Amino acid sequence: MSGGTGGIFALSTLYALLCGVAVGGGIALLIVALRGLPAKAPDEQRDAGRRAAELARFMSRRGSIAVCAAVLVLLLTRWPVAAIATGVLVFLWDRLFGGAAEERAAMKRVEALAAWTESLRDTIAGAVGLEQAIPASARAAAPSLRPHLDALIDRLRARTPLPTALQNLADELDDPSADIVVAALILNSRLRGPGLREVLGALAKSAREEVDMRQRVMAQRASTRRSVQIVVGVSVAFVLGLAVFNRDFVAPYGTPLGQVVLAAVCAMFACGFWWLRKLSQIETPERFLVRADPQAAGPRTGRPGQSAGAPGPGAPGPGGPPAGPGAAGAGAEVPGR
Repeated sequence: MSGGTGGIFALSTLYALLCGVAVGGGIALLIVALRGLPAKAPDEQRDAGRRAAELARFMSRRGSIAVCAAVLVLLLTRWPVAAIATGVLVFLWDRLFGGAAEERAAMKRVEALAAWTESLRDTIAGAVGLEQAIPASARAAAPSLRPHLDALIDRLRARTPLPTALQNLADELDDPSADIVVAALILNSRLRGPGLREVLGALAKSAREEVDMRQRVMAQRASTRRSVQIVVGVSVAFVLGLAVFNRDFVAPYGTPLGQVVLAAVCAMFACGFWWLRKLSQIETPERFLVRADPQAAGPRTGRPGQSAGAPGPGAPGPGGPPAGPGAAGAGAEVPGR
């Protein structure tokens, strides 16, 4: 590293790079402003707003730590590539090497769903209708399900047809395991046939078995995840130690060519981390209980089963009876139980 230039990049070169990034970003924003962006559906807008809020909270917590770590590495090594790589590593640490909290949350959600399914089965065994069993079983539901079940009960009290209210529940839970349970409830609310207790019992047993399987897989992956974290920590500490205490040994990395080589090494590490992350994920099936038209959902309050000016499923037509078996009254009994 030459002393006259202050490192591989002089201050003027860094300013030139920052100006280039600013000009390139401005040109990209100008192109987007001229061409515009395609309009999004209301559901996509809500999802985008929720993701933006989550990203803002995530960056407020971890972004400052990542910036501080990048600045510290830049002061110790004078290597911009190492500083950028360290900042990205700290910022994405949970997403690359975490996963345990996400897996535990998924297991708790499936376990809560299984417990509520068993409670609903036992409540129906008391010869009550499905519309009465849902509010009764919601009182003992897990905290992760209570807000969604309370919203379902509010819809039923607003005289929303039961199939529509259950479809909204599946959309809120957004889980393939929940889709199976909700689909069974929707079929029973439309057909009003016997055998719901046996179906709910089988679904609850299947959910319990899924939780047990995930626990075994998570226990096996815990040691591998810890080994990867130790390897990454030792590698980063070793490089930083050489850069601080034996600068002559790593002096070739202070040249532009050395920074290119260091960028290639960091890219290989990043590919390895991404591959390990893909291997540690549990592949879950896609949801099947999705709406053909997301805008066809009825509101939570107001007239039952109606969206913006359009009658929903089960809503009475002009001068006619209810359009389907799902429009049964809120106190209808389920025969055959």
